[in-house]
Amino acid sequence: MLDIFEQLALAAGREVMRVFHAGCAVDRKSDSSPVTEADRESEKIILAGLRGAFPEIPCVAEEEAAAGVMPPDLGDAFFLVDPLDGTKEFVNRRTDFTVNIALVRHGVPEVGVVFAPCTGRFFSGLPGRAESLEVDGDYQIVARRPISVRTAAVPLAVVASRSHNTPETEAYIRDLGAAEIVSVGSSLKFCLLASAEADVYPRFGRTMEWDTAAGDAVLRAAGGMTRTLDGKPLAYGKRDQADDEDFANPHFIASGRLEPATALAGAVVKNSGR
Repeated sequence: MLDIFEQLALAAGREVMRVFHAGCAVDRKSDSSPVTEADRESEKIILAGLRGAFPEIPCVAEEEAAAGVMPPDLGDAFFLVDPLDGTKEFVNRRTDFTVNIALVRHGVPEVGVVFAPCTGRFFSGLPGRAESLEVDGDYQIVARRPISVRTAAVPLAVVASRSHNTPETEAYIRDLGAAEIVSVGSSLKFCLLASAEADVYPRFGRTMEWDTAAGDAVLRAAGGMTRTLDGKPLAYGKRDQADDEDFANPHFIASGRLEPATALAGAVVKNSGR
């Protein structure tokens, strides 16, 4: 399955970059968020591949969800797809947008890939194995190396969002200490934790499950975890929520290995465009 995920992400990434270089119109969805030809074409490639290879597993994809297309029953396992995470970055000609594909089983993001086609960063994970992949100019995987989270030391490295920051996130970061700001895209934040480039990713703003599942799967495969503010692992497949729409996430904190002594010590903050 992971091999199919990787090949679909590469094919979708190639199409995303074709549109990126050619240019395209920007439409608005009902929530006023942007959507482009790249989002739609990437999603078509991924869904066709997943449904062809795994017809028994339902798919939840961002653009289909926006159009009201949802599987009636998720069953024990389902796919979560964000065909272009970071559409605002894509529209503004920034490089930190990604293609995200994940398998969720019993509420846990189990298999995932995150591909940033503009920068070539590519991460994959399944239980017990997380990897950083090297991709050549022909969208072929030419090398792999295992990755794992690190045990945090002072000062902590914290990834947080610049354009989607909130007062709660800023307060959390202030409690950790001083800040150094570096830009990186949304789902790549999880991957920085997974590859031992950062320690904590607090999110006190809105996200949807397709925004987080693939990166979260990579992080968990690398030995990290994403937890809600009550300390429970972030669960997936949330429907019929009393206080929010289907597949909306609560606030969460993703992390590598945090020792109690370092959890609230100083911080190096790596900031993101999303």
